[in-house]
Amino acid sequence: MSKQILNNQTDQLALLGGPMTLTRQPPPWPYFDELDRKALLDVLESRVWGGYHEAVSELEQRFADYHGAKHGIAVANGTVSLEIALAAAGVRASDEVIVPPITFVASATAIARIGAVPVFVDVDPNTINLNSQLVRAAITERTRAIVLVHFAGCPAHLDDFTTLCKEHNLVLIEDCAHAHGAEWKGQRVGSFGHFGSFSFQGSKNMTAGEGGMLITNDSDLAERARSIGNQGRRTGGAWYEHVNLGTNARITGFQAAVLLNQLERLPQQVKTRIDSAASLRSGLKNGPLKTTPAELDQRITAHAFHLFSMIYDPDVLGGLHRDQFVAALQAEGVPAASGYPYPIYHNELFKQRPHIVHLCPEAEAYCRRSVWLPQNALLADEDWIAQALSAINKVFANAAHLLAHSTERELSLPVSGHE
Repeated sequence: MSKQILNNQTDQLALLGGPMTLTRQPPPWPYFDELDRKALLDVLESRVWGGYHEAVSELEQRFADYHGAKHGIAVANGTVSLEIALAAAGVRASDEVIVPPITFVASATAIARIGAVPVFVDVDPNTINLNSQLVRAAITERTRAIVLVHFAGCPAHLDDFTTLCKEHNLVLIEDCAHAHGAEWKGQRVGSFGHFGSFSFQGSKNMTAGEGGMLITNDSDLAERARSIGNQGRRTGGAWYEHVNLGTNARITGFQAAVLLNQLERLPQQVKTRIDSAASLRSGLKNGPLKTTPAELDQRITAHAFHLFSMIYDPDVLGGLHRDQFVAALQAEGVPAASGYPYPIYHNELFKQRPHIVHLCPEAEAYCRRSVWLPQNALLADEDWIAQALSAINKVFANAAHLLAHSTERELSLPVSGHE
């Protein structure tokens, strides 16, 4: 890739006064249409606005069916879904639960909130998912469960983790907040473990602004989770009969109605994201951005691409800092962001609570070098994807010019908003 300074005004970086390459925004997110307006109005006029609207049970069954599970339990968000899954599966205070450090903080705070101990184990540098060999070495007599995050929508190595959990009698909870519709060997993620936990937060590939879902193939676990999320009631019991210690984690009829339409659109959106990601991968060869994973494992039959995750190599561009590179992309109209600022165990809250950190050099390196594109960018048309690649190549080619104009002042970058 040429690094020469290009003098043509049209090739000058937007960050340095040239024109933007991308003048169109990617498709707005969340997407909605008249079907959503009608669905919301139907719930409004029913006057059954809460968690007992018929749309909730319909969503639970259809979402479970789509992901190849027997039971779905809709809840208020993807954080409480993890807490409920851990409690329903019998994880107790002082138990150890293994979790990756590259994830949204809720994957670990859910463990701490039920009194268990998060144990942070490093990621595989190729997939940025938990490294199964390091997990095996971290198991102790106190280990009770693994929270397996399918980061960015890339399925983790489910063959390894299902085998590992069977060997050690561990609970496997799949954190699928990024992975709606992702597949491992033709089977959708979330259906491998004791529970699959999904989020419908505003940035997610399926969203109602907030909301969450648990899926499971175990009827007893499903009943326990449903009871915990419905104030300790039992299915078929009386309204004021509370048999378990629960909370109110119900989703609303409005959210369920929107999510039913989101679920209808999901299969085509999964395909569109996969196709766009393939075009981006092809166009990024030989530059400073390497995709994670570098090549998709053939057992990953569908990647959800909640994030298009890349690793930036500053040496390719003469030492240009990652944040300067991202700022230049943003000025060209590319909705790029640097990733998590640090592994989640660096957050202040973990200094106040018991936790265990195994050495995580790969996680530390990823946070220094990651660059993301959001999922809605992958829903853009082919022309937009091509222009995005042109913008990225423009920054590559002008790296020397950008480096010459750089200062030691920290660039102020927007927060990505991704969980």
